[in-house]
Amino acid sequence: MSIGRMFRHLLQHHWRARQVFPQSVLDRIEQAIKQSETTHSGQVRFVVEGALDGRPLFRNQHARERALDVFSHLRIWDTAHNNGVLIYLLLADRDVEIIADRGIDAKVGAAGWETICRAMEAEFGSGEFERGVIDGIAAVSRELARHFPPAGAHPNELPDKPVVM
Repeated sequence: MSIGRMFRHLLQHHWRARQVFPQSVLDRIEQAIKQSETTHSGQVRFVVEGALDGRPLFRNQHARERALDVFSHLRIWDTAHNNGVLIYLLLADRDVEIIADRGIDAKVGAAGWETICRAMEAEFGSGEFERGVIDGIAAVSRELARHFPPAGAHPNELPDKPVVM
């Protein structure tokens, strides 16, 4: 692990996530998720983690590996149509990862998710965190709507509320 990454994670920690994503922004992100889920039968979750600490940091865990842990912990894989999607932001690294359940992942693929991640990261590079997340939710939702359009009433299987770790 580089010394720079270690210090970035130790110094930015959780306060940075709350600074960039105050409650008002989290509320707008939640509304964007709720609205997006009216256009498809998938499930979208957004998680922001300010920085890694403890074992994940000292094991030099990268954002993709951490996102897989979060995907599993939040049981995003446990949807009826295998179409849950996690948008995960590791703020200290400004790294976005999208982890998708097998039903939607087989249709979009790694390259499709990577395109959305890089677009979000470009927004973050300009300091546009809220817009980047909302645009990312919209892009994920377009893919879900294309492959899993709404079919009558469908239950909200996962919470829409963003998670700040």
